[in-house]
Amino acid sequence: MEKHVTLPLTEELAKTLHAGDTVYLTGTIYTSRDAGHKRMCEALARGEKLPFDPTDATIYYVGPTPAKPGQVIGSAGPTTSGRMDAYAPTMMSVGARGMIGKGARLPEVVEAMKKYSGVYFGAIGGAGALLAKCIKSAELIAYEDLGAEALRKLYVEEMPLVVIIDCEGNNLYELGRKKYLEQ
Repeated sequence: MEKHVTLPLTEELAKTLHAGDTVYLTGTIYTSRDAGHKRMCEALARGEKLPFDPTDATIYYVGPTPAKPGQVIGSAGPTTSGRMDAYAPTMMSVGARGMIGKGARLPEVVEAMKKYSGVYFGAIGGAGALLAKCIKSAELIAYEDLGAEALRKLYVEEMPLVVIIDCEGNNLYELGRKKYLEQ
C-alpha cells in the first residue's frame, strides 16, 4: 500500500505502517552512523542528554557527501543498517522510533522494534543523488569532528521508502522470500 507520512513517527502512526508499504516521508529526520550512535549511547550511559530530542524521531543511517554550490546536501544514500544494530535498541528505549537504512537487522533489533513500536524503512542503495533531492534543509547539530558521520537535522519532502520491518516484527525480506518459494 502507498502512504504519505508526515513526521514525527508517533506510536499510533507507526502502528498503521506494515511491511511492504511504500512510504513517502515528509518532516524532520536526523542523520547518524556508527560513530555517532556510539557517542550517543555512551552519553546516555553517563546520564547525559542527547543533542536532539529522540522522542518519536526517525534516524537516517547516512554519511552524506559535501554539498556542491547551490545544493542543500551532497549525495545521501543509505548506510548498511547492521552497523547500528548494537545501538538501535538503546536509541529506541529513549524514544527514537524510525530507522532508515539498507540491509537486514539482527533479531535483538526486531525485538526492540516490537517492544517500542519501531519501524525500519528501507532506502534504495546507490540512489544517493536522487534521495538528496528530497532533502530540503540540512543543519549540523553535533559531532562535527566526525565529518560525514556528524549528527545532522534534515527536513525531507516525499522521501521514497519501503517499510522493511514493521512494529509487529513482520519482515519484508522474510515475507518476500517465503512468497517466492511458495510459487
